[in-house]
Amino acid sequence: MATSPPSIPEISARAQTFAELFKLPLAHQVWRGQVGDFQGAGVGSSLDFQDHRSYMPGDDPRHINWQAYARTGNYSMKLYREEVRPSLDVVLDISESMKVTESKWIRALELFYFTIHAALKASASLSVSVVKGNEYLHFQSDMIHGSTWLEKAGQLSPTPAAASPDLGQVPLRAQSMRILISDLLFSDNPETVLVALTRDRGRGILLAPFIAEEEHPLWDGNYDFVEAEAGTHHHHRIERHLLKRYYSAYQRHFDLWKNLARKHGLLMARIPSEPDFQSSLQYEALPSKAIEF
Repeated sequence: MATSPPSIPEISARAQTFAELFKLPLAHQVWRGQVGDFQGAGVGSSLDFQDHRSYMPGDDPRHINWQAYARTGNYSMKLYREEVRPSLDVVLDISESMKVTESKWIRALELFYFTIHAALKASASLSVSVVKGNEYLHFQSDMIHGSTWLEKAGQLSPTPAAASPDLGQVPLRAQSMRILISDLLFSDNPETVLVALTRDRGRGILLAPFIAEEEHPLWDGNYDFVEAEAGTHHHHRIERHLLKRYYSAYQRHFDLWKNLARKHGLLMARIPSEPDFQSSLQYEALPSKAIEF
């Protein structure tokens, strides 16, 4: 008997268990901002000693180095590395190609909720948006664990065929870590997306769910193809030479994405939809350090 797909609360709860096993590479970024558990670029009051400087009127006397004063007769201050909360902006691409199969859409939602729970576990300052073409929705944290946001997202306008998400409209915070969850199956130059992810000194991670049928289809004969975004039908006869051209073009597409992501200092990992979540991370996410143990 067929089972119904998991609900948003079920996916969120499952993803929370993933966040107990894996984490995001937040510790490798130097942060500025609110007080938290990660090292910042400024000077604060954590226990991580950094340097000395001369005492100035108005300084907190609790940080005077009294041992140095006893030796030299001069007041000096102990400086400590600032503790900050990382800023994490999560963006989910909800174009129709992300929903071409149930397994792909569920994997995309698992990645979405995993990043949310991993951010919350790290006490990060979290911002969540969904994007579809040149439209986006930004959600408060109290909305993302229910299904209301899906209903609102479903009202976004259809996009042209192979349209890329316009991240220039999405409210990405300065110096934040940005995570884009998208299959990257659009024809525009990747530079547009990558530049948006790195604007205002941001860092980024691309998590790209995919299905085996996209990567290595076994087509043979006549097919009626439906363009995912526009819903248009295209009749084609697929023979071996055409299938080989498809494999080659698909490989070149993602090689370009990986090369340009590396150029911009971004991490990228493709995530298969068919295995269980932990096994899917072994494909590229863990080896590339886009996700860590």
